[in-house]
Amino acid sequence: MKNEIELNHQFKKIIDQHKGILFRIARTYCKNENDWQDLIQEMTIQIWRSLSKYNNQFAVSTWVYRIALNVAISFYRKNRRGDHSYVPLSDHISAIDEEQDFERKEQLNLLEQFICDLNDLDKALMLLYLDDKSHAEIAEVLGISVSNVSTKVARIREKLKKRFLQKNL
Repeated sequence: MKNEIELNHQFKKIIDQHKGILFRIARTYCKNENDWQDLIQEMTIQIWRSLSKYNNQFAVSTWVYRIALNVAISFYRKNRRGDHSYVPLSDHISAIDEEQDFERKEQLNLLEQFICDLNDLDKALMLLYLDDKSHAEIAEVLGISVSNVSTKVARIREKLKKRFLQKNL
């Protein structure tokens, strides 16, 4: 009984501390609020199911990212219907003061669109990168090497620059 109470407390604490991660991932992989809510619920369920298997050798945030991204990618693949419109990445990225110029808003919208057009791994990688995760943390979450993260980030950034240049011509 005590173990169940401890698990419940630990689960609530993890969800409270990492709900921003779940929200950002849901916003990146889903087009509307109903889908966000469904995806967040599914990520939460998977975190609960995996809680007893959590290895404290890893940071909780890394573990949450790994579960949430795996669930999001599966959810996205299952629910996409050929619609390639983009979804904003997160509030902190898209929150621009009203006084800021239109051009900056448009560039941010383009960046969001270009990132949403990336394949699943690259999209997840950029989400973590834009969330200021270190290359080591990204590698741990995605299960790839740090050098692979560095290479992929450089290639994706170059790809995004080219798309911006093409769009502005």
